[in-house]
This record gives sequence, structure tokens and C-alpha cells, in this order.
Amino acid sequence: MKKTLAAVISILAMVGMLKAETVKVDAGLTEYKPVPGVSGTLNSIGSDTLNNMMTLWAEAFKRLYPNVTIQIEGKGSSTAPPALIEGSSQLGPMSREMKSSEVDVFEKRFGYKPTKIGVAIDALAVFVHKDNPIKGMSLVAIDAAFSSTYKLGGKDVKTWGDLGLDGSFKDKAVSLYGRNSASGTYGFFLKVALGKGSFKTTVKEQPGSAAVVNSIANDISGVGYSGIGYKTSGVRALPLSKEGNSYNEPTLGNCLNKSYPLARILNIYVNKKPSQKLDKLTTEFIKFALSKQGQKIVAKDGYYPLPAAAAKAFISAVEK
Repeated sequence: MKKTLAAVISILAMVGMLKAETVKVDAGLTEYKPVPGVSGTLNSIGSDTLNNMMTLWAEAFKRLYPNVTIQIEGKGSSTAPPALIEGSSQLGPMSREMKSSEVDVFEKRFGYKPTKIGVAIDALAVFVHKDNPIKGMSLVAIDAAFSSTYKLGGKDVKTWGDLGLDGSFKDKAVSLYGRNSASGTYGFFLKVALGKGSFKTTVKEQPGSAAVVNSIANDISGVGYSGIGYKTSGVRALPLSKEGNSYNEPTLGNCLNKSYPLARILNIYVNKKPSQKLDKLTTEFIKFALSKQGQKIVAKDGYYPLPAAAAKAFISAVEK
């Protein structure tokens, strides 16, 4: 089942859920109730962005099912497709959609496509040091700062003065932080913020989302990108604009109305044969993640929970 942010927005519009900013968990979400006969080992291999969320879900799920063992590895979204294909994991968390080449390899192996389950909404954030006074950035400015190709039409940015700051920041070199190519966040940022261009060689690649944020918190000239759930008191998540128009904060409402340009759905991919139910353990974990309890964990982790209509649609894709 192909579910994108646009599809989720369509669902929300139909049920009147596309409203102003709110991060409250939808009261219409299903309350999860444990079922008998759930045991075994569940493996998750994939996104670093989703690593904390997966761990929190796993801890809560294991309290309901003491006989379940859950192993989580978060080294990047690109590790999810091969793990699903090889059968070394039942869950493939990804902060981007699978590439067509990854889907093709999966389909060649099994004769059908993987199933994508949206589990949360993320405002991929551009972070600066908490004392940086910049008001916001456009995608053109972000591309000019991070890329060597300027696909969005900007000019090379080297200093904070090039981005309009004066005073003590004017001559400070922009210090760039990002993820490595195994990361889905890297791929999403490259596609949307850099227009499928190329990163500058001066971008300091970090092994994980937390490392990006921590680096910026310790570098007053720093700027980088990471999931909104990794925000700390040492950084600011900048308001962004698509084409230099008014800046929009990385809020749920702005993600849903598409005014925040780096909104995305965080997904878990599974290997589900058409017209055949998933194994009970995998199914129950996904149902828990999309339940009221599971989406409260999403909010606790700093991301945005799905409305009930969207969660119901994704659960249906697993149960049919």
C-alpha cells in the first residue's frame, strides 16, 4: 500500500482533522489491549532517526508481553531493505521511502512489493546553536549553504554574513553538520533541500542524529539537519520557507498544510505477502505502535503523532 504525506493529509481533510497546530494525541486512536499467544523474538534493523522511538515502543511492548525479545539496530535507513530481504529482521524502520531500486530487488526476491506503514510525522529540522540570531532560512539558502551544485538557484554561502547576519556573526564561517549516505535523513535532505544536487565536501558527517545536534550545540557557528525529535536545549530549530516567502515553524499544523517544506512520514516496512496475514508478533507490535499508547510515545519522543484516521488506514494494510 503506497502511503505518502499527501495521502495522510487527504485522510485528515476528509475527517476534518486538518486544523491549527496541536501535538495532542487523537482521542479517536484505538486503546491497545494485549492478546494471548504473543511471544518470540522481533528484530528491527534500519533508521537511526527512529531508533529512540523503536526502543521506547519495545520497552512498553515487552511490559505487556514478558516472553517477547526485541532487538533493535539503528544504523541508517539503507540497512532496512537488505535486512528484510535476507530475513534478518521483521521490521525495517526508514525515515525515507524505499528507492525504486530497493523495491525492485525486494520484488525480484519475493514476487511482491514490501508493505509500508506510516508510524509518525516528522518535521526534519535545520538546527543552529541556541545563541545564533538568524530568523529562518529558505530552501534556496539551505541549498546554497550545504551544496556544491546550487540546484535551487542560489549562490555559494560561506559565512553567516552571506545569510544576512551582522555583528559578531558576520564573518564567522558557516560550520556544516550532516549525516552519512547510509542515512534516510541524508537522502531526504539531499532530495528536497538540495534539489538532488551534491553536498559540499566541508559538511562534517556524523554517525547519528544525536551526534549532529550535539555538535551544533557545541559550535556557535554550526548548522545541520536532524529529526525534530532530537531537539535539545542547546539548539534552535529554524523556521523555514520554500522560496523566500514567510518562514514557517516546524509544527504539526505546518507539516500537514505543507507550509513547512521538510515534513515527512516516518515509516516501518514489513515483508507481507498479499492476501496473507503477517505473523502475530509483528502484527501486534505495529498495532501497538499505532495505538493511543504507541502514539503517546511518539509525542514523548518529540515527533508528531498520527491522527486516528491515518493510523486506522495503516493498520488495515497490515491486517488485510
